[in-house]
This record gives sequence, structure tokens and C-alpha cells, in this order.
Amino acid sequence: MQIAILTFDGFNEIDSFVAASILNRLRPEGWSAYIASPTQTVTSMNGVVVERQKPIEFAGEADAVIVGSGRRTREIAMDTDLLARLSLDPSRQLIGAQCSGALLLAKLGLLHDVPACTDTITKPWVVEAGVDVLDAPFFAAGNIATAGGCLASHYLAAWIMLRGAGEASAAQALRYVAPVGEQDAFVEHALQIVRPARQRTEGRELAGASSGG
Repeated sequence: MQIAILTFDGFNEIDSFVAASILNRLRPEGWSAYIASPTQTVTSMNGVVVERQKPIEFAGEADAVIVGSGRRTREIAMDTDLLARLSLDPSRQLIGAQCSGALLLAKLGLLHDVPACTDTITKPWVVEAGVDVLDAPFFAAGNIATAGGCLASHYLAAWIMLRGAGEASAAQALRYVAPVGEQDAFVEHALQIVRPARQRTEGRELAGASSGG
């Protein structure tokens, strides 16, 4: 599983680094998560300069994509040339967005009939883009997922691992990053949040198969 963590200037460190760190716990299973950016280096909202591992176009090749958030997301959402460099396809990719990343998914036309989770600052812009915003930390339908709140980033990672590697592998990776003494509760809570999304997807697939679709 190859994963692109889209990371732009002004990015939120928690959103990009936490998801990348957790997903890379599955390297023994052949997984790799990369920081993918439009420029060779990007600077975080707190001044941390990072060199990209992959160009932004890698998102079109990846098996899964997480669109990170940051202070400049609204500006990026209006940059048609930059958005044109993104080629995302939910028919063959798992696509998640963290906080203001939901605005980019909306601008890319990927949230037609899918409600989204985002942060409170971004919410009015996502609503303005015609998307229903939920008061929840995570929601997924099919191959599209969104998470709201910086510390909800592990839900996106858990969702991708659950879909791509199964519950045992997801639980093992989450356990590694869980607070000591709270591992069981941390892992079970994260899986409880993301399990319904997998169940909805499996239900749709079964319904399509039974109808001959």
C-alpha cells in the first residue's frame, strides 16, 4: 500500500506527521506513507521546514491519499493550477481529508453527496461549497473519508489500515502509539469510530452484488 500525505505550505504538523507515522508502522507488510508536496520544501504553520518525499503528482499513483490541512488551505482551494496537478479517483483509491483538507475535496468535486467532518474554522467555507458538515470527528462513505480536529488524524490512519490491512494490523499499529496504560481503551475507541464506515461499504457492496450491479 502506497500512501500520499498531501502537505502544503502552512501545514499543520499534527495532521501530516501523526498519520504518516502510524501508517508507516505497517512497513513490514509492504506499506509506505510519504509526505507529498507541490514544492521541494514546505513550511508548517509553526515554521518547521520539511523536504518532500514525493511530488504532489504522486497522489495520482498512490493507493490511498490523505489531504492534510493548514493555514493556507483556503488560498490553495482557489489555486486552479495547483488543483489541476491532483488526479484523485475514489473508484480505485482510498481518499481521506483532515480538517481543512475537506475544502479541497469539495473543490475537487469529491463530496457531491457525502457529508464531511472538518474543523470549526473551516466549517463555513465547506458549507459554502455545498457540503453538509457533521458535528463528528470522523465519517466515511465508500472510499471517501474526512476527519475533524487535529487529534482525529489517527482515525484516518485507522480507517485506511482497516480497509487495506484488516483489524488485527490496524490494532497493532494503533497500540504502538497509544498512551501507556491506555492501550486497550485507545485502540478499541479508534476502531469503534471507524468500523461503521467499513460496515457501510460492505453493505453497499453486498447490495450491489445482490441486484446484479
